[in-house]
Amino acid sequence: MTRDDLLPALFPAGHDVGPGPHDTIAGTGRLADGGEAVVLGIAGGAPLGIETAIVLAAQVLALAGRRDQAPLVLLVDTASQRMARRDELLGLNEYLAHLAKCLHLAGTNGHRSIGILHGPAAAGAFIATVLATDILVAVPGAEPSVMDLPSIARVTKLDLETLQRMAGSTPIFAPGIEALTRTGAVAQNWTDRAEFARRLQELLHQPASLADERGRLGAERGGRQAAARIAAMVQEQALCHART
Repeated sequence: MTRDDLLPALFPAGHDVGPGPHDTIAGTGRLADGGEAVVLGIAGGAPLGIETAIVLAAQVLALAGRRDQAPLVLLVDTASQRMARRDELLGLNEYLAHLAKCLHLAGTNGHRSIGILHGPAAAGAFIATVLATDILVAVPGAEPSVMDLPSIARVTKLDLETLQRMAGSTPIFAPGIEALTRTGAVAQNWTDRAEFARRLQELLHQPASLADERGRLGAERGGRQAAARIAAMVQEQALCHART
């Protein structure tokens, strides 16, 4: 789904979103209830390099410093992080971590964030952008993956056929919408353009929570059966230790 198709569907009352530096987009969109959302993102399937990451991080930090608690809608159509020696030597991992932490800071300061994936996103570019928002929504054209199976095969030294069999029954090994929905990473899948504006407004009206809901969703959907339980155990043990 192209950005030109997505923006009018999300903001039928209008928007001023336009291109920014280093393959970013920025602007505001008018919501159905008369309010406004800050709109940021990556456009055109461009890989996420250090320049793009730092531009987005600065924009998110500017939002985090506002007192009006305006929501953020993050639109992403990227590839993966930029696979370039220059970016790696300049600390791309730190730029991506900084961007993810800025999104978290905006959330703790009361700015609800909705990530909308309308193209591909993989690896660090996926983790540091839409996966770092409060709620991740997939629309037609979304192709999310943390790591594709050939890459997993190279890292784990397992043969590709074995991983393909494992992916058939274990969603955490599989890329794509269905697998990441079952694990709880993708909260909602939207297909009807006529409903996008209403569904966005509904998400923004939900009470904000600092708790990560992905583990709970993964347990309910059968894709991550132990994550929520183990996280609760760790939290309980940490609290017990803090009290002693």
